[in-house]
Amino acid sequence: MTQRTVLVLNGPNLNLLGTRQPEIYGHDTLAQIEARLVAQGAELGLSVECRQTNHEGVLVDWLHEAKASGVHAVLLNAGAYTHTSIALLDAILSTQLKVIEVHLSDPEQREPFRHLSYVGMAAVDCVKGHGPDSYTIALERAALL
Repeated sequence: MTQRTVLVLNGPNLNLLGTRQPEIYGHDTLAQIEARLVAQGAELGLSVECRQTNHEGVLVDWLHEAKASGVHAVLLNAGAYTHTSIALLDAILSTQLKVIEVHLSDPEQREPFRHLSYVGMAAVDCVKGHGPDSYTIALERAALL
C-alpha cells in the first residue's frame, strides 16, 4: 500500500508565527507546528509535506501540482487570501482536491472583513480557533477522508 500524502499549505505572514501578534496566533513558530504535523502524520500513516509562501499565485500553482501528483488531501491556511482570493476558490474547485481550511484564530470572532471565506466555499471542512492545535485536528480529519 502506498503512503497517502497530505500537503500543508500556508499563506502570507504565517512565516512570522511565534512573533506575529502572539496574543492572537500564539507563540509557536511555523517550523514547530510543521515538525509536529510530520510526526503526527507518521503516526497516522500519512506523509506530510509543508510549504509556505507570501504569494497568491504560488498557492494556486501548488494546488495544481497537488492534483497532478495525486495528493490525498490539503490543509490550507491561506491567511488573508482566505478573505480575498477568488483565484484560490477557483483552484480548489478546478482541482477537486479535498481541502481542509485551517485557521489558528476564529475569523468569525474577529473583524467583519474576516467573516467571508472564499476558501471555505470549496473546502470540505474547516478547523478554526484552536491555535496551533487547529492543524493537528485538521490532519486527524484528513486521515479519515
